Amino acid sequence: MTVRPRRSVLYMPGANTRALEKAKVLPADALILDLEDSVAPEAKAEARENVCEAVHGGGYGRRELVIRVNAIETAWGMDDLRAAASVEPDAILVPKVSSPGDIVTVAKVLDAINAPSRVRVWAMMETPSSILNAREIAALGADPETRLSCLVMGTNDLLKESRARALHDRVAVVPWLAMAIVAARAYGLDILDGVYNDFRDDVGFRDECEHGRTLGMDGKTLIHPSQVGPCNEIFSPTVEEVSWARKVIAAFEEPANRQKGVITLEGRMVERLHLVMARRTVAIADAIEAMRRTEEEWF
Repeated sequence: MTVRPRRSVLYMPGANTRALEKAKVLPADALILDLEDSVAPEAKAEARENVCEAVHGGGYGRRELVIRVNAIETAWGMDDLRAAASVEPDAILVPKVSSPGDIVTVAKVLDAINAPSRVRVWAMMETPSSILNAREIAALGADPETRLSCLVMGTNDLLKESRARALHDRVAVVPWLAMAIVAARAYGLDILDGVYNDFRDDVGFRDECEHGRTLGMDGKTLIHPSQVGPCNEIFSPTVEEVSWARKVIAAFEEPANRQKGVITLEGRMVERLHLVMARRTVAIADAIEAMRRTEEEWF
């Protein structure tokens, strides 16, 4: 199983070259180099150049690099898409997705400009229509030609568009998150929780990370470097979870259990669905450890 940890995914403004350089030493699993919301209209072209130079120059180690472009129908969208594809980031994040057609259009453009197949597509789920069409959007993940591999929740925009209140218990947001999570899982996609705006509120941030993990999120998008450490901690498998997962794998590998659908392990009934979960837990833990070792060697 090949998996990639996406516990902490930090937005970095493309117009800020110092931030792009600082990101090289931050322990985030992935970076979203932003050309959209964080960049003023008059700075769009400069931000595009900054981000492309940063990705082309490298130095980010094992971090996953994602470029968020402007919507394709805007004045900057097509130029963003062509420039981003030319430097071959790990993924391109498409904003304001409302329907499957938004992803299909981007995928067709990427194919037309011969973007390497390894350049994936992520979808921002930040409009009411994206939630209503979550199943159809996620279903594109079953077609390799669409390149879709991850959904990213844009909770701030969803709150704005729905006129819901932004309360700490996220009572208004949970149904939208749940719909998107189920859709992502049905089609084998990862999904990332939205941002927490008050980066000085460590307790509130930790609570929201725990909430997102309980719902089933793979990680969380972040707006400040101080959020990376707590996010990595909460979205990492615990020592106990990894230990139990290894026991489940070992138990099913025993000759007597290889053909069984259900076994008993330490007094618990364990099914093959638990074996699938255990393999992913161990794969994530191993990938996190590999990233840690690489960072130590890098620095």
